[in-house]
Amino acid sequence: MAKIAFTLYGRSYCHLCDDMLQALIALCAEQEMLEGRNLDVDADYAIEQIDVDSDPELVALYDELVPVLLGSRMGQVPVRLCHYFLDKQKVNAYLKA
Repeated sequence: MAKIAFTLYGRSYCHLCDDMLQALIALCAEQEMLEGRNLDVDADYAIEQIDVDSDPELVALYDELVPVLLGSRMGQVPVRLCHYFLDKQKVNAYLKA
């Protein structure tokens, strides 16, 4: 089970959402390599994508902000890490905390 779960709120037709997802995957892979892990086998991270257009409440929360990235650790409240673009410094700090 992943130690950190990322939730990426976005839209299927959003190029910024695609860009953030790819940047997040690359950042997680880089972190796993630094820690000597294999991202495909024993990853400490999971990424879930949610289309905001699937739920009116999500549209109300995130409509103009997508993509929005949240991070959560087991048993803790999710934290909004960034929106529009991946904030590498903030995500790295969250990973190392």
